[in-house]
Amino acid sequence: MASVSGVRGQLVEAGIRLLEGGGQQSLSVRNLAAEAGTSTMAVYTHFGGMTGVIDAIAAEVFARFTQTMTEVEQTDDPVADFFMMGSAYREFALANPQRYVLIFGTPPPSSLIGYRTDLTVTGNSSGRSEWPASFDALRKMVRRMVAAGRIRDDGELATAGRLWSLTHGEVMLEMAGFFGHEGHGLTQILAPLTIDVLVGMGDDREKLNQSLAAAAARLSGR
Repeated sequence: MASVSGVRGQLVEAGIRLLEGGGQQSLSVRNLAAEAGTSTMAVYTHFGGMTGVIDAIAAEVFARFTQTMTEVEQTDDPVADFFMMGSAYREFALANPQRYVLIFGTPPPSSLIGYRTDLTVTGNSSGRSEWPASFDALRKMVRRMVAAGRIRDDGELATAGRLWSLTHGEVMLEMAGFFGHEGHGLTQILAPLTIDVLVGMGDDREKLNQSLAAAAARLSGR
């Protein structure tokens, strides 16, 4: 799945391992060189220092996250597809908590602050052209739900931002342990909350329950 190779790629992969094992505070030139089995000079040669390393790690994490978001199969039920996307989002965050916090947490590393943009204005979640594809996937899902007459058109960007907000909020609380580790975050919080929000956006609760059941069947058949 990695999109990097060679010594540079080895350093990025080593950085990801350090990140997941000890958080952002574990990322240092010395730790990275030791984890990759190379010299500290190699870090400076390929990245110029830890700022470049963190940037490269974030880019790789975004690429993997985007792949997760864009792999959701499209059916004739865009709301069921949206539930599938929400489940994939949650699974990625829970399986890779430190990666998730790196790209979406607060405060971000200083080297990444400048890449974050006001998506309600720019239409993108990042100033880096290769990073916003995951948000674009959500925008397209919103567009499909509006076109199908399932939710009202409150503006594609604002609607996508609202839906992202509810998923991100649940994920952060679940990662912090507030919903346990038995899947209650999905079954008792995220799924019913999403239904309530989509009802507020104009969808029919019975149709939503049918879409949720269709998504659950797809998940159980994986």
